[in-house]
Amino acid sequence: MSPQELRDAVQQTPVYARVTPEHKLRVVEALQSHNQIVAMTGDGVNDAPALKQANIGVAMGITGTDVSKGAADMVLTDDNFASIVAAVEEGRTIFDNIRKFIRYLLSTNAGEIVAMTAALLLGLRVPLLAIQILWVNLVTDGLPAIALGFEKGEPDVMERKPRPPKESIFAHGVGIHVLWVGLWIGTCTLIGFVWMLNRHGSWSDPSDDTLALARTMAFAVLALSQVFEVSAIHGGDASFLRTPLHQNILLWLAVMTTGVLQMIVIYAPFAQNILDTQPLGATELVVAWLLAGSIFPAVEVEKYLRRRRSRTSTLGQTSVPA
Repeated sequence: MSPQELRDAVQQTPVYARVTPEHKLRVVEALQSHNQIVAMTGDGVNDAPALKQANIGVAMGITGTDVSKGAADMVLTDDNFASIVAAVEEGRTIFDNIRKFIRYLLSTNAGEIVAMTAALLLGLRVPLLAIQILWVNLVTDGLPAIALGFEKGEPDVMERKPRPPKESIFAHGVGIHVLWVGLWIGTCTLIGFVWMLNRHGSWSDPSDDTLALARTMAFAVLALSQVFEVSAIHGGDASFLRTPLHQNILLWLAVMTTGVLQMIVIYAPFAQNILDTQPLGATELVVAWLLAGSIFPAVEVEKYLRRRRSRTSTLGQTSVPA
């Protein structure tokens, strides 16, 4: 069979019998010529060329030879093909968690940039001190971000089509999410800062005490916004009702710890001296929580629109014209 005939045949042939090692290699190359991702299993020395050529070579850990294991990308230690499915699921979950990690960190840091830049452009005083930004980056960013790495797989993780090998990590709305969430958090932070300046004096020429209070408000809004955002995005596109926060106990603990620590640095005297914060009144604290919490329903709306668009796209692909 000529190479062209084989390329045509592999598009319609699901099963191959009595193939030699050379045939295996040719089948793999023929499938790859159609831009398909090819997985190849094998256990013998003669399988090594096909295992090496395949996009994913899978060798047997018990019966496989050392040569086949060396040529493969993955080794099944139990020689059970069901382990391949488990490995795919775990790989997709890890990749999803990397995307969530990037989405969370970049969007919250974008919020800091928006708040600081907008304040300078509007002629306002700096809304956050360096020590406060350091606290946000190390604590309110760090703890939830680490916990995101332990997030379980999403409900539909094995129902999706394989992603293109060259797909950007910012695909599927990650880049857009970073931009609009960063703008939202930055705007809410700045609103809290200006509101506090006007509440206790003038935003154009505030006193030192007023400025410290306003910075505390901006600090609180920014830090608490991160808590609400990570609570919304941890479950991917699924509704928070389907993926409650307590499913990831580490993330739940990180969110609770972050919230408590943020209250400590606002109200504990020893922390106030370090981070240059002032205690907020009851009304001011409620405003801070409301401004910060506004990101949660906004992200839920985004996820709903993405789910609806995904369902519409799926129905369009499966419908058959009359």
